[in-house]
Formats: sequence, C-alpha cells, structure tokens
Amino acid sequence: MADRNADRASGGGASLTASLTIDGERVPFAPGETILQVARRAGAWIPTLCYDPRLEPAGACRTCLVEIDGWRRLAPACATPAAADMVVTTRSDRIARHHKTLLSLYMTDHVADRDACETGAPCELHALADRVGAATDWPRMEPVRAGRPDDRNAFIEFRPDRCILCARCTRYCAEVEAVSAITLAGRGSHTTITTADAASLVDTTCEMCGGCIDTCPTGAMTEKIPLREHAPPDRLLDKVRTTCNYCGVGCQLDLNVDRAAHGGRGRVVKVTSPPPGTPPNDGNLCVKGRFAYQFIEHPDRLTRPLVRDAGGSLRETSWEDALARAAAGLRGVADRHGADALGFVSSSRCTMEENYLMQKLARAVFGTNNVHQCAAT
Repeated sequence: MADRNADRASGGGASLTASLTIDGERVPFAPGETILQVARRAGAWIPTLCYDPRLEPAGACRTCLVEIDGWRRLAPACATPAAADMVVTTRSDRIARHHKTLLSLYMTDHVADRDACETGAPCELHALADRVGAATDWPRMEPVRAGRPDDRNAFIEFRPDRCILCARCTRYCAEVEAVSAITLAGRGSHTTITTADAASLVDTTCEMCGGCIDTCPTGAMTEKIPLREHAPPDRLLDKVRTTCNYCGVGCQLDLNVDRAAHGGRGRVVKVTSPPPGTPPNDGNLCVKGRFAYQFIEHPDRLTRPLVRDAGGSLRETSWEDALARAAAGLRGVADRHGADALGFVSSSRCTMEENYLMQKLARAVFGTNNVHQCAAT
C-alpha cells in the first residue's frame, strides 16, 4: 500500500531522485514507482488489462511486458519497481510478437464480434487486439467459466464469456471496499468469478457499490438495468459530468445520456464513475450514487408545487402561489409563538449555495438559529 501511494503521488510533487532509460530517453523517477508509471509519465505506450492505479499491481494479464537490459525474460512493467540506471525497452519486434500472440490467445474464448461484445461498456481487450493486429482466425474454444444466472441481486450482472480473469474486480472488492464478496474459484479454463457457495450477491458481504463494474476492462461485470431495458451501448451515449446529490461528500459521477430517447428529450441510461484520480471520490461510488437514478423518470416524482385546498387535498399550483402560502404560514407561526418555534431543515441533496440561503432565511429573515442539515451529522 505504501508503494502504491508513493506511485500515485508521482508527478504531483514527489521527489524524483534517480533516473532510468526508457526507449533511449533518460527519465527521472521517485522511490516506489514502477516501470509502468514512469513510462506512462514519459509518454510511452504500454498496454494493460489488469492494471488499476487504485489497486496493488498483480501482473496477472502479462500484457505490459517490457524488455530490461540484462534480464533474460520480459518483465511486467506494472509490477516491476523502477531502479536507477535500468535500461527499459517498450517497443521491439519481440514485444510486438508477444502482444499479438497473447491477445490472440485471449480472443480465442472471448466474444468474437466486437459489437456483440460491447453491449454495455467498451471492451479494452477488443480495442487492444485491434491495435496490435491480433489474429482473428485462430481456432476458437467455447468459454466454460460458470456464471451465476440465478443471482437475484437487482444491479450487478456477471457475464463469464467476457471475463479474462484479470482479477481487477476481486482485488477492488478486497482492497478498496474491503468486503471480499467475490473471488476467483476453480482451476484452469474453469476458473471464474464467484461468491461463497455461488450465493447471490445479496446473501454476501457485497455492498452493491458497483466498483467491480467500474474496474472491469471487458464488460464481464456490468449493470443489469441497462441490459434489461436494451439501452444503447456506451459508445452511443453522451457522458455528462455532475455531482452526486445523495450526501454532502460531493462525489463526481457521469450521467450516461441517450440523447435520442423520449423523442429527443433524452434519458439517463446509467451512471458511471469518472476516471481514478478524480477528486473527491477517486472513481469510487456507493450504491445510491451508482444505481439510484430511476427517480429521474419516475412517475411519482414531483415536478410542480402542491398546496392543500379547502378540503385538505393536494393540488398543483404556481410557484408564486406556493411560495406565498409557505411564507404566510411561517410568518403566522413566528407571530403567534415566536421565531424559535420555527425550525429549518435543509438537505445535502441541495447545493452549497442553497444550503447557505436556507441558514440566511432562518437567521436573517426569521431570527432563529434553529437550522440543520443532514450532512452535519
């Protein structure tokens, strides 16, 4: 963990005390950095599939192998610490052959058609295979990994035919969420992602944060709701960065919008995380931030103010009438019982400016300090 934190601080003020050579260029690095992090900072292209900067390096996918002078074998750049005067090569015929062979092997039991594979998130494996010219005519084998088709959880779907066993999902679950609800199980080609006794996620320690979906590079872990509603794939959606309004943390998230839906009015299809490193949530979301967006189109959502008529029933009215009725009611209580008979409760779903105005209304307009907001506790 200490090494990872040091790596993520690189380029952001960490002292670059030594240097190595990458593709003929001298590049300084900070203690604890890996070859991958130094190379990427220098602009070198090293493909990865199992790498996530939030996780401890695993070197599981073998995609990031590089040549190091004096080393007989290729080395995983993500898991090899940078060392002073090390000479690293990221582009060579040997590495190109490795990329082609490795990704061709990955594709032999992966969903062959890219459009069919990317029914949700983009598939990083397909993108890399296309880039390096991986073979598409090798004999195929049917994927034999077991899934959990009867899992009754409402949000997370595991599609074993897209899994490449990079273990980003299981490592995220253990290292970031610290719940270890999912794990690798089985041997050889039968190895799969599962839970204890293949139980439903709702019967495990899973917190439904959806971080496994966010970190998955191939769409093996994906959202159930967009699949059930036959939503367009990610490449056809617009991402709109916004701030989650469920609590006071201010997590950043991306609304994935289908602009063509509802006759051009648009529809939020799902919520995804911004890239790791985006403050304040570092690409992480909770169950509410990631999955509780159906209220946007819910028929019970209030879009107009309501007031009670003489019979006590709620009816729609204008904002001017609603505000006048509210002001008269508050003033009536203050006149009859004093300002401290009033209490103002705001919400963390409001903006900072709205919460500021609420306390000004309480203190400056009515003269009471009885004001609270749920994020204060």
